Amino acid sequence: MRFNRIFVIVLDSLGIGPMADSARFDDTGADTLGHISETVEHLDIPNLQRLGLANLKALKQVKPAEHPEGYFMAMNEASNGKDTMTGHWEMMGIRTDKPFITFTEHGFPKELIDELEKRCGRKIIGNKAASGTEILEELGEQEVNEGKLIVYTSADSVLQICGNEETMGLETLYHYCEIARELTMRDEWRVGRVIARPYVGKKRGEFKRTSNRHDYALKPTGPTALNALKDAGYDVISVGKINDIFVGEGITESNHSDSSVHGMQQTIDIAKRDFKGLCFTNLVDFDALWGHRRNPVGYGEEIEKFDKKLGELLPLLREDDLLILTADHGNDPTYKGTDHTREQVPFIAYSPSDTESGKLDTSDTFAVIGATIADNFGVKMPEGTIGTSILDQIK
Repeated sequence: MRFNRIFVIVLDSLGIGPMADSARFDDTGADTLGHISETVEHLDIPNLQRLGLANLKALKQVKPAEHPEGYFMAMNEASNGKDTMTGHWEMMGIRTDKPFITFTEHGFPKELIDELEKRCGRKIIGNKAASGTEILEELGEQEVNEGKLIVYTSADSVLQICGNEETMGLETLYHYCEIARELTMRDEWRVGRVIARPYVGKKRGEFKRTSNRHDYALKPTGPTALNALKDAGYDVISVGKINDIFVGEGITESNHSDSSVHGMQQTIDIAKRDFKGLCFTNLVDFDALWGHRRNPVGYGEEIEKFDKKLGELLPLLREDDLLILTADHGNDPTYKGTDHTREQVPFIAYSPSDTESGKLDTSDTFAVIGATIADNFGVKMPEGTIGTSILDQIK
């Protein structure tokens, strides 16, 4: 075992250019990081630069490092999808061939809405694909004043329910989401996630979503590298929505994050502790606040905030630590619509004990991450998983 602690940080949606099959997903030309760089005036990311990000991906504002300190490569997704769950599950060994159902064009079927109304005792409004902030402005007053229930979807395979923390209450909102999760286990309604979207405020212009979001995801379709690590007695510490994505499977400790900056601070605090195993972090704000809302400037500023926190984390890494930075899909903030985009994602690996660095061959799957982690800890990957370790290439 070379590394006692491995940190995997997912910059949610930070794609680096279209995959070869992007046209099949109607994503020809999407390039999240590249188009952000072309759009914003500045991109101050000295820590990502020193690790080799600009060596992997040409950036207008950032020169390639003369002597990059990390290993880096592009990764393609083997699974048939471009959503959060599919990407994260693949990192840990699961290939998803049947994509999750979406209800973007026409909303949810009347039969599902009728049953959800009956079980929740509230009239449902919305039932369409929409931005979370826009639908609150449109329907928030009606939900608060008339006791209705806002249900909506997006380009993802999700059923989202809004609830006012002050008038509906968090526990009631979570209960409604549990009902929705039960109903959407049926094959014809089977969405990847039911998401509770709590907010505060009483009238238009004042509504604000809170950090008490909760995802009710499907369980992974089989055991992953996380299960293998936990079963072997190693720590598997989750930060952000990792615990929701894997429905607690293979997790030994879960930490809820209020923001991506908070998630990085939690990761920094964990790096100051002794543990043996994996710290797995998801930073969702890139995707939720900037990608889906098509805001390249905000996205660029979020990358800069991350880089500053990365500068705090790097000095805490020990000789027997490994850091892996990656993403789960793209979400080009300059692209049409508000959907995720089918893109390659970055893989950057760094350890203070590295004697070499540089570019690795492009991977045909995200699953190299889980396979490499399992290999390091001498743990066998579960039967049916995919991925090949590249541990021997990190020297």
